[in-house]
Amino acid sequence: MQSDLTHEDFAVPVDGALIRGTLVRPGGEPTAVVVVHPATATPQGFYAGFADAIAARGAVAVTYDFRGTGRSGDPRRFWHLRMRDWMSQDVPAVARWAAQRFPDVPHRALGHSIGGHAMALGNGVASVDRFVLVSSHLGVTQEIEPLGERLRVAFILRVVGPVLSRTLGYMPGRRLGLGEDIPVAAMIEWGQWSQLPHYFYDDDTMDAAASAATVDADVLAVGVSDDAWASPHQMDALTARMTGARVERRTVTPEQVGLSRLGHHGLLSRRAGDAAWDPILDWLLGAEAHPEG
Repeated sequence: MQSDLTHEDFAVPVDGALIRGTLVRPGGEPTAVVVVHPATATPQGFYAGFADAIAARGAVAVTYDFRGTGRSGDPRRFWHLRMRDWMSQDVPAVARWAAQRFPDVPHRALGHSIGGHAMALGNGVASVDRFVLVSSHLGVTQEIEPLGERLRVAFILRVVGPVLSRTLGYMPGRRLGLGEDIPVAAMIEWGQWSQLPHYFYDDDTMDAAASAATVDADVLAVGVSDDAWASPHQMDALTARMTGARVERRTVTPEQVGLSRLGHHGLLSRRAGDAAWDPILDWLLGAEAHPEG
């Protein structure tokens, strides 16, 4: 890995607020840009190792926090932000900023969970000809296996989360073991979608299926075999509506990357490292983004 990577903070204005993120640059002139769109309640710092691996290949890596999470603001201030707002506003705003900042190189993207949902619905892909979905799925609670995890998640999303969110003015994700704290409205919408047979595809206010059908890109959808949430079936249910895209599906087992467990976040974690990241970056960047030598 290159030792001359540079890290730079940036801010993107959206609707009177700032999305804050980190830019990781390689030592020489970049050959591509990769924007990493995060998962729900997952801070940009989680992707720092993966971002460094991107930059070590000669590409610029962009990570950030959705508004109302992490460095992009107190969830109590942004109580009104829904998941759809992150997908339709934050994701394309960062993608546009990256395209304007680096107009002369190819642009690629990777979306983790909801970050992938956004691109699957056509958000943030105007300048991208290929992108990766990692553990992006239809988050239908009824499809979760085993039963114990299904009941736990249903209780959090439908009972504990909404009650605590309305009481405290934010969703206490840290206390509930769901990652970072998030805005009330995002928690409520998440719980509502999780009860629908086809998640946001069944939300009449979203027109999600029509949006997914407009995506015209090469797509790699990668999941892991021991992810109780993003099962292969639920990942396929998401990408099936992307009828204009060319989708390749892969499922990684923990054993393939030398671990005993991966789960929903494992594929992009530092402990997975190059064994998990190299095949993704090989597909995403290709020969054009490999520095000589």
